[in-house]
Amino acid sequence: MPRPIEALIHPSALEHNLRIIRRHAGDARLWAVVKADAYGHGIEHVYAGLQGADGLALLDLEEAERVRALGWRGPVLLLEGCFEPRDLELCSRLNLWHAVHCEEQIDWLATHKTTLPHQVFLKMNSGMNRLGFSAPAFRTAWSRLNALAQVDDIGLMTHFSDADALRLGRDGIAHQLAVFAQTTADLPGHRSLANSAALLRHAHRPLETHPAAGSEPLSVAADWVRAGVALYGATPDYPDHSAAHWSLRPAMSLHSRLVATQQLQAGDTVGYGSLYTAPQAMRIGIVACGYADGYPRHAAVDNQHGTPILVDGVRTRLVGRVSMDMLAVDLEPIRAAGHNAEIGSPVTLWGQGPHQSHLPIDEVAHAAGTIGYELMCALSRRVPVRIDG
Repeated sequence: MPRPIEALIHPSALEHNLRIIRRHAGDARLWAVVKADAYGHGIEHVYAGLQGADGLALLDLEEAERVRALGWRGPVLLLEGCFEPRDLELCSRLNLWHAVHCEEQIDWLATHKTTLPHQVFLKMNSGMNRLGFSAPAFRTAWSRLNALAQVDDIGLMTHFSDADALRLGRDGIAHQLAVFAQTTADLPGHRSLANSAALLRHAHRPLETHPAAGSEPLSVAADWVRAGVALYGATPDYPDHSAAHWSLRPAMSLHSRLVATQQLQAGDTVGYGSLYTAPQAMRIGIVACGYADGYPRHAAVDNQHGTPILVDGVRTRLVGRVSMDMLAVDLEPIRAAGHNAEIGSPVTLWGQGPHQSHLPIDEVAHAAGTIGYELMCALSRRVPVRIDG
């Protein structure tokens, strides 16, 4: 039989999460972000659950070809735009929208021969300092694009660096939103501002955007929202809020089984580096999952807490350092709950478990000192993926 580990994708959870996001987005259209192979879920696996989106946003041309091959006929946005001039040829052939964030990309468009004008989103660096034109250079870039026959509609976008938390005692988006609003107040074009964190945390809050005289305050939802991690059931602002707080459901569950058990005596240690010492006699289980499957090697293994794991739906914890192919769990809570834990017992690394149990991926990530995004994206190719239902 195959090694007992698999990732289960839940299309119904994707559909549910998309509906939740739409409630926050109001009348704005929704980009479903499927970059990084749909945050590790697999574009082909999530496609059915994202049919209700208005557009798909992604990173590279190979992903764009895949969504077109699946039958998607709606807008597709390259979030980082083109990486070299010849990419524009495929943008024309596949009818892709693309971001423009630097002068070189405008230069490439100016020399591009096409009969189909391009739809672009001009990106502002409003404070993230990653991609985009500074506020003083933004309007000049817009004028250059507007003068090109190769360009049709010009959308306007930016990205928030601190939408997930309060920063330096001030609202995490207000300073960037004010820069964007002031710079673009009289420019035409659709706006795209909000990622998952900005949408969930700020879409329903009053904002001091300091707009130009006579104009209305700019909505975070604007014309297009870019929903990423929230679509997949993780929260962008954990531990401030849980996925349950936002009514999100996990789109991926990682399951395995016990492949062995060991009886320890007080003082026995577990795994490489002997990081865990048994405080008394105890039973542990060995799970078919390790860092070669994408489970974090740096997950917490201290004697007091450890990283949460479910065995037969009962919450327990990691003991000992994660190995390449295996990890160890404390079986004492399973015995105390009246469950048997033997070879073949189901293990939930994150997501939905048996007996209506659930382990949020954000909790596992937090115990490993990272975020749910990383665990999703790190799922190894060797882990079989199956679609629920």
